Amino acid sequence: MKMRLNFYQAAWVRCLLAAGCCCLEFQGLAQANLTPTNTLSLADATRQALERNWDLLAARSGMDAATAQLLVVKEFPNPTFSYSTAKIGEHNNGTTLGNGLWSRSYDTIFAINQLIEIGGKRQDRKMSARAGVAGARARFYDARRLLDQGVTKAYVAALLAGENARVLTDSADMLRHETEIARVRLSAGDISDADEKQIENNGDVFALQAQAAAAAARQARIAVEILLGVAQPGGDWTPADALAQLTGTSSPTNVSNCNPLRPDVLAAQADLTQSKADLKLQKALRMPDPTFSLLVEHNPPGGGPPEDTVGIGVSFPLPLWNWNRGEIKSAQATVDKNALALGKAQAQAAADLANARIACHEAAERLAHYQNQILPNSQAVRASVAFAYEKGGASLVDLLEAERADNDARLATAQAMADAASAMADLKAATETAPHLNACP
Repeated sequence: MKMRLNFYQAAWVRCLLAAGCCCLEFQGLAQANLTPTNTLSLADATRQALERNWDLLAARSGMDAATAQLLVVKEFPNPTFSYSTAKIGEHNNGTTLGNGLWSRSYDTIFAINQLIEIGGKRQDRKMSARAGVAGARARFYDARRLLDQGVTKAYVAALLAGENARVLTDSADMLRHETEIARVRLSAGDISDADEKQIENNGDVFALQAQAAAAAARQARIAVEILLGVAQPGGDWTPADALAQLTGTSSPTNVSNCNPLRPDVLAAQADLTQSKADLKLQKALRMPDPTFSLLVEHNPPGGGPPEDTVGIGVSFPLPLWNWNRGEIKSAQATVDKNALALGKAQAQAAADLANARIACHEAAERLAHYQNQILPNSQAVRASVAFAYEKGGASLVDLLEAERADNDARLATAQAMADAASAMADLKAATETAPHLNACP
């Protein structure tokens, strides 16, 4: 009895350990392997997204399906085997050879049939399948390109929301400091109670706006986790990068006005190639494929030696009524549609590149103007007016106006940094090319 209890206790301990391991594993999956300090850099976010993103995994599955289709079209059609026995049930089926199954006077025929495709149909199918593989791989690389762009812009949006919360919190703290000074001046009779309350109310407004910005920042971090494939996103992480670091990244230069090697353009080219191969196949299907047969007939005679015969045959459909006109016309329409889609993809690639270059130039100039002129001036004005207000040399309206102007300038500077980083991400996506499509990623 004691040994049995020890066995059950050991089993119970093993169950507890297994449950604990499962909980730890689930928690690790839910956190998407963030760093131990619960911070996440843009490089780590991009790496995790390329490993876990659901849309990218689905694109990889599409590439596997296209590769499997190529294997299918490379296989030859299997031969067919047929067996038939006639003259069963007659009297005196036995022969001089005996009354066994093989010796009776049954007429037994064995046949093997093999379909042979002619007219280049097999080659057309392989060309179509190869183009399908190239298109699937191009779509996979295009999904990676768009995912990289999306993760970068989502990460920048999270940084911007966090920066907005920080700026609004600083503005609220500054007005709280001015509120303390106003209370001292109110006690001395320098200002009215209404002025003190107005400063306090403006500080509370900035504090509430900071809370809303903090909530928006957490929502932006959740949006990043969605792209990373996190099972239970909560936004409980801290960005390891800053907006200033991302805006300092050099943008591509000396790029042409179009990118013919962009993955979406290559995918459109592959679709056109595949549709042309399908059109050629449909035209080749007008030629009937023969089926060759090899027959062996076994028919024991009534009293002599067995008469086994070998025969060959061929059969093919007669193209009298159906010339495959409908399928040819449908395939031609697909070729025309894919040709238009290729032209649209090329025009869209050129437009994306032009828009990204314009946005990069505008955002860089705007950011430089805010950093070099507007923000230093607003900070100097705010400090000067705040000092004058403490000494009684400036009005409440001047103080509040200077504080709002400085708050708006800092928010606009953060927005300009985010726009510059997002524009560089768009320019990178517009100039990205796909690797050789015959190589697996």
